[in-house]
Amino acid sequence: MMLTLTLRERPPQRVDMSPLSADQLAGKSAAQVGAIELACGNRKVRVDSLFTVSGNCHSEFEIRNGCDLLDRIGEGMTHGSILVRGDVGAYAGARMKGGHIQVDGNAGAYAATGMSSGLLRILGNAGDFLAAAIPGAHRGMEGGTVVVGGDVGDRVGDHMRRGMVLIEGNAGDYCASRMGAGTIAVWGSVGTAPGLGMRRGTLLLQALPGELLPTFGDCGTSTQGFLALLLRAWRPVSAKFGSISAARVRARRFMGDLANDGRGEILVWA
Repeated sequence: MMLTLTLRERPPQRVDMSPLSADQLAGKSAAQVGAIELACGNRKVRVDSLFTVSGNCHSEFEIRNGCDLLDRIGEGMTHGSILVRGDVGAYAGARMKGGHIQVDGNAGAYAATGMSSGLLRILGNAGDFLAAAIPGAHRGMEGGTVVVGGDVGDRVGDHMRRGMVLIEGNAGDYCASRMGAGTIAVWGSVGTAPGLGMRRGTLLLQALPGELLPTFGDCGTSTQGFLALLLRAWRPVSAKFGSISAARVRARRFMGDLANDGRGEILVWA
């Protein structure tokens, strides 16, 4: 039977869930998992004081009744899968190195920060700084795939270095700010100043934003052969992006940010 953690009630403080991943729980019984201590605010609490624990963990487990106070779910995990029925707090999938996390609800700030491999799927909305660097760091997401079914907040991919982020809703202000590499695709609209400080990487949009920074140069519309490869990679992970015709490989290209090396690109489907 798969390990299941059912939250009894909303905790009084934020809870650090990072000790709970397939790497750390493999082979443990429900009683052993229940005895693990988690940081809750400024004190330690046992898992079984917050959750009803059942089943045994092998490589996957489920969290039920998730809420926005459950932080750092799946942080640093290298394999296995976590399914969250409900919302999660900040830093979901932080420093993730493999495996699969699915959040049926919304996620807080800094999801996928430092992620280098694996798949993080958020069916609802995500907060600010998705796939971005935490304060004091110079690297955000470094690999892997993130799929968000709803909208996301500001500064998606800030200092992102590698990987792929698919946003099936809208994105906030400064999308792809200070981006160093990787791909961000947005199905809906983007807010103010997309690509601010962008050095490299690709921001792919369905429609031209209302206003682009003057430090992006219009290179015109042309065939972008690599889009066919992207579309093929998207089909297994996103029904929406995977539905785009394989023949749709023409895009209008804007190069910039010319004030910061200028080798990033914003592509708008033609």
